[in-house]
Amino acid sequence: MTLAKAIFLIGLAICLIPLTPPWAALILGIAIALILGNPFPTESKNVSKVLLQVCVVLLGFSMDLNTVLKAGSQGILFALASIVGVFLLGWGLQRALGLRPVAGLLVSTGTAICGGSAIAAMSTVTDADQEDVSVAVGTVFILNAIALLIFPPLGHYFGLTQAQFGTWAGIAIHDVASVVGAGKAYGPEALDVGTAVKLSRVLYLIPITLIAAWWIRNQGRRAEGGGTRESGDEEGRTRPSNTPFPYFILGFIAASVVRTYVPVIGDFAPTIKMAASIGLAVALYLIGAGITRKTLQTVGVRPLIQGVVLWVFISVTSFFVVQNL
Repeated sequence: MTLAKAIFLIGLAICLIPLTPPWAALILGIAIALILGNPFPTESKNVSKVLLQVCVVLLGFSMDLNTVLKAGSQGILFALASIVGVFLLGWGLQRALGLRPVAGLLVSTGTAICGGSAIAAMSTVTDADQEDVSVAVGTVFILNAIALLIFPPLGHYFGLTQAQFGTWAGIAIHDVASVVGAGKAYGPEALDVGTAVKLSRVLYLIPITLIAAWWIRNQGRRAEGGGTRESGDEEGRTRPSNTPFPYFILGFIAASVVRTYVPVIGDFAPTIKMAASIGLAVALYLIGAGITRKTLQTVGVRPLIQGVVLWVFISVTSFFVVQNL
């Protein structure tokens, strides 16, 4: 066994430790790839794609639809407006900054819905390249860490109630785990409200990914009908004609239904969440291992600029809305 393979497998073993956060796994994978290279490029790509889909399905087991729908119904109009606003602004920024279309879409999806989980779902629908996923996830995790640190002090400074803060965090912080962390820091009611609001936004993954899948497949049929076949290129276009229907979304729905109507599943929710977290960490490690120096130089800071602008937009608008609750 070569040194590169041994270190790669050691890094993989580290990601199997439950306490390893997904963002750290991504950074570890990138570091190993840049220093030693990836000795298993094909296997990494194939396994990471399947793992991302499995983790999205496992997320469904943490969703009690009755609680989630109740939380979502209280601000459904704003939720729809904010999600549409993020995608429209993200599209404009992607064009203005000259970003690869898929990278811009993934950053927008992570900001609008639920961070890394949403990016995982959309990446499989769009057949995104590893560098697009890495850049999007890295951007979201950086902003997640910042939000986790600054949101509770800001909430206290502006005198937000626990319900107001929970709603604000559930909308403006990308990832479910970070919402939980911020909510715990603010108070028990903030934790409950924030988790419910964030999970209600996760439900929007269903129509958004299905629409994306339909659009990409439709574009593929048009391309084939016109005598050409899109297959991805240096500009970051996806591979429409090769993109399958996202059946894992049906698994996500089924898992949510089981969680809602089979109460005993709730007893296993912590274990399922841990399994999903480990799976996501491993998947991101494998994705990060596919990054090269050339990719990082090509991407630059533009996705981070897009992510910051979108995050500021959703944070500020949602803050003013929750103040009137």
